[in-house]
Amino acid sequence: MSQIKITNLTFAYPGSYDNVFENVSFLMDTNWKLGFTGRNGRGKTTFLNLLLEKYPYQGKIQSLVTFDYFPYVIEDMGQTTDKVIEQIDPEVAHWAICKELSLLDMDESILQRTFSTLSHGEKTKVMLAILFLKSEHFLLIDEPTNHLDLEGRLSVANYLKRKKGFILVSHDRLFLDHIIDHVLSINKTSIEIQKGNFSSWMANKSAQDQYEIAENERLLKDIKRLGVAAKRTVGWSNLAEKAKFGPDVGDRGFMGHKAAKIMKRAKSIELRRENAIQEKTKLLKNIESADNLEIKHVAHHSEILVRLMDVTLQYEGHMVCSDIHLDVYQGDRIAVVGGNGSGKSSLIKAILAKTAPQEIEANHRIKAIPEVVNGQIVPVSDLIVSYVSQETSMLKGTLSVYAREKNLDEGLFKAMLAKLDFNAIQFEKDMAQFSEGQKKKVLLAASICDRAHLYIWDEPLNYVDVLSRVQIENMILTYMPTMVFVEHDQAFIEHIATQIIQL
Repeated sequence: MSQIKITNLTFAYPGSYDNVFENVSFLMDTNWKLGFTGRNGRGKTTFLNLLLEKYPYQGKIQSLVTFDYFPYVIEDMGQTTDKVIEQIDPEVAHWAICKELSLLDMDESILQRTFSTLSHGEKTKVMLAILFLKSEHFLLIDEPTNHLDLEGRLSVANYLKRKKGFILVSHDRLFLDHIIDHVLSINKTSIEIQKGNFSSWMANKSAQDQYEIAENERLLKDIKRLGVAAKRTVGWSNLAEKAKFGPDVGDRGFMGHKAAKIMKRAKSIELRRENAIQEKTKLLKNIESADNLEIKHVAHHSEILVRLMDVTLQYEGHMVCSDIHLDVYQGDRIAVVGGNGSGKSSLIKAILAKTAPQEIEANHRIKAIPEVVNGQIVPVSDLIVSYVSQETSMLKGTLSVYAREKNLDEGLFKAMLAKLDFNAIQFEKDMAQFSEGQKKKVLLAASICDRAHLYIWDEPLNYVDVLSRVQIENMILTYMPTMVFVEHDQAFIEHIATQIIQL
């Protein structure tokens, strides 16, 4: 057991005038299971890269351990999995990797499969198995749950629960609660560590925020009251001072003493007021804004928007799902769930191809469209659909240009992003410089601004921070748009879905 000591850490990217971190100091224990949280763009991945010494910085990072990062970069995915493992760690023993794979509910036969043929979840598990075979390393695990299905998340959560000595970046609340014993949080103006799981941290933060808000309101009233009292007392002091020089003054010494006494009281009141102002400036610095979002959905004249009647889908002769019957009514919020490869995104794309073919034409990111080989997908006429894809790599250029290309009200679009924690500096940046979470928020904000009858969202919350997830949940529960979505965040599904389709 040892410590990782961060002292006066300051860092800014080259050419930037804004520090990502400024004089940050804290301690971490190498036995902890740390959940790393904070809003998108605050610097979580940057901090991990500083631990890995990828960038120069000011201050000190002192540690006796070696840092190792997930996910690994796999240069040749055409090799068998055992060869990929050998390239990452030539010294790993066959029995050891087999043991780790079994803990992750995987058979050792996967070692003979070509790495590129593995599902995203299988690749994640293989890389985690390699990671935890490196003894005396402190592990930096960056968002392992993205694209993992519910079963895969549970398997990985159970695996990580047995381990220790890592920082885990994840925005899945239930996943974090299952694993971690400490929380490392990046706030607006500080980084802090707290013992407990994510739920206890969230409850403590909420209580602290409410205390600061109440204390701020009390101090505002005190400052106003003391200001009025100070002016009144100074007025009395001035009158007393003038009175001692009047023609009818009997005892000038008494009047002078009275004036001095009143002035002393005025100075005391003013000092109390200044102390209250100083105390107030210490508050509200780390309270996160979570303004209410408003989705621009519109009602359709038809009760049923889309009908799927005994639908079977295939890619190039390979069947991906079959015998699907589904009626999408207005007000439905239908979650499509199932294991990786069960056909969730295929079903989403098939519905999109029938309801909004213009989205297919406009978005080069939508590549393979499944073929409907049996049954029918029948949308109502004049249906307006808004789509959020898994993919964000196409986002380049400024937000203003993007808004014009998407025919969005630029002011409304940027206001929505501001509510999702974008600032004025980000409005001027190229979207290619955004974090993955910020890119996903661009797609979500654009969809929220669309005046649509039906919202089709394919894994919309990948990389999106917890506070923004809660904002989106609250918006959906308030305005109740009609939705068909794929998502692996169990808490999100439980909170908003009116129907669950299991593939």
